[in-house]
Amino acid sequence: MNRRVYLDYSATTPMKKEVLEEMQPYFIDKFGNPSSIYSFGREAKKAVDIARDQVAKLIGAKTDEVYFTAGGSEADNWAIKGIAYANKDKGNHIITTKIEHHAVLHVCEHLEKNGFNVTYLDVDEHGLINLEDLKNAITDQTILISIMFANNEIGTIQPIKEIGQIAKEKGVTFHTDAVQALGNVAIDVNALNIDLMSLSSHKIYGPKGIGALYIRKGIKIHSFVHGGAQERRRRAGTENVPGIVGFGKACELAMENMDTHIKHLKMLREKLIKGIMENIGYVRLNGHPEKRLPGNVNMVFEFIEGESLLLSLDMVGIAGSSGSACTSGSLDPSHVLMAIGLPHEIAHGSLRLTVGDFTTEEDIDYVLEQLPKIVDRLRQMSPLYEKVKGGQKSCTQKK
Repeated sequence: MNRRVYLDYSATTPMKKEVLEEMQPYFIDKFGNPSSIYSFGREAKKAVDIARDQVAKLIGAKTDEVYFTAGGSEADNWAIKGIAYANKDKGNHIITTKIEHHAVLHVCEHLEKNGFNVTYLDVDEHGLINLEDLKNAITDQTILISIMFANNEIGTIQPIKEIGQIAKEKGVTFHTDAVQALGNVAIDVNALNIDLMSLSSHKIYGPKGIGALYIRKGIKIHSFVHGGAQERRRRAGTENVPGIVGFGKACELAMENMDTHIKHLKMLREKLIKGIMENIGYVRLNGHPEKRLPGNVNMVFEFIEGESLLLSLDMVGIAGSSGSACTSGSLDPSHVLMAIGLPHEIAHGSLRLTVGDFTTEEDIDYVLEQLPKIVDRLRQMSPLYEKVKGGQKSCTQKK
């Protein structure tokens, strides 16, 4: 193996050294329980308060509107279940989309079994919702709209401000899963009319196992864990102080480096897209060409199984993904790719490459050197490819 190139930053990011350094004292030296009133506890509580403020500043929220969770999936669960059960006297209708993360879709499926009605909005070929469809879906029973900020697979960024404005005008609570957007898009919860927002640390160079839910002050929501006074009695359990401190530091760094971070990722993304499109035939870029996350490249390669492509890339030291890390063990084609209209037979040939702060131009050069050779080798084994070489049109040609 010549070198190792990590291009799966949407699955997780390496923790930055500054984050680890900030966390280390809270494992051994400053180990107190934040709920304890003596100096060890006060020391830990102060660290949690500072981190909460760091997270709040990154999203334009008030400090006491940030609640720490075990990650983005928990935050999604809390937001949707908490609003649903706290407001069931007002209505039982929820609106979401067909391309949400499974932490949203599976919660909605659970609620459907428990007396709630859910509308799953379609998206266009780029993964964008139609705002008129959203308006038409709202009824007098609608209590929640949950639409992700940016898609974890294809990178498409939704018109969040417009969605929030529609929700506000209709008096409906608006939740967005911003796990992929945090640190990659400038976010101001007030300017965007967001009521609840799910966040995760390990997507922005922080530790795993820690996230947050932003809850706008005044929102009626049930507590998620009962048993203690932590997180203002809404999420009981002794706080993960090192994780919280790391998350706060990661947010602080993201805020300081936002412009250079986005510029770096966009440059690498465009170089990768251009190189693939110019050197490999029968490919299609998935997601919106412009309204997309700065580091996301998602493509389908016809006549190839995504799993074979990933394994072949891994053999030359390149780490990528065929979609969400949470569904990588599934043999079914991506629900996101199916929702944007890709035929079943080519949805299986997807590849998601996501760049990050530690990705270099040399890394991209290496990928562009190896990927065409791998694609060509795999296609030589495909009977479908033989038909196209014989003159039959492919799915990407038909489009």
